Amino acid sequence: MTHTVNGALVDPADVPEWLRALVERASELTPDSLGWPRNNPPATARPAAVLILLGDSASDDGPDVLLLRRAEGLDAHPGQVAFPGGGVEPIDDGPVDAAIREAVEETGVVPSGIRPVATLPELHVPNSGFRVTPVIAHWREPSPVLAVDPGETAAVARVPVRWLTDPQNRITVSIGRHTTPAFLVPGMLVWGFTGGLLSGVLDLGGWSRGWNHHDVRELDAAFRAAEEADDVGFAG
Repeated sequence: MTHTVNGALVDPADVPEWLRALVERASELTPDSLGWPRNNPPATARPAAVLILLGDSASDDGPDVLLLRRAEGLDAHPGQVAFPGGGVEPIDDGPVDAAIREAVEETGVVPSGIRPVATLPELHVPNSGFRVTPVIAHWREPSPVLAVDPGETAAVARVPVRWLTDPQNRITVSIGRHTTPAFLVPGMLVWGFTGGLLSGVLDLGGWSRGWNHHDVRELDAAFRAAEEADDVGFAG
């Protein structure tokens, strides 16, 4: 089975300084670097991609990242927060193309303003049956975004990295015998695969700050905490 080779897609010197460390380190990473167990996906695992779209925030307060909340009526992962993305289709020229196509379909982002800068190691997600390639992109020309199809996407938000790295907004979620990094975003609880991947990206980018790893909450309590988070006026 062919796997995507991760690494920089551009010269790291040719990206904003705040993004440089992430691009430089992309080729050195393994799934373990992202806090994800190393395993070989079965032959039935379908290739997929997610777009980690980072841009300068509208408030000139550092970078932000594009996230969406899936519609409650979906059969798979209803109501969960995710990066834009989905399965790689025959029309796609690989995972980078798939990630951008899905982002356009889900959030209405204008593709000409997106510059892919790196790919991260392929991650096997057994629950969904996918092997996912995370695609890092610089949103060099931000455009308005929205939930294009309410039947698929409930909300879209540009979330400041400074909010995600605030120790008050970071917790650990307990689900049975498993735990996952999580983030309290107004109206959104980022957890599971997306929470773990986001945590790894923040670490690799050099943005993470110390936080209380012993603040472990059950999923229902974590959702309530996200609902109570102060609205800081995210653009979306």
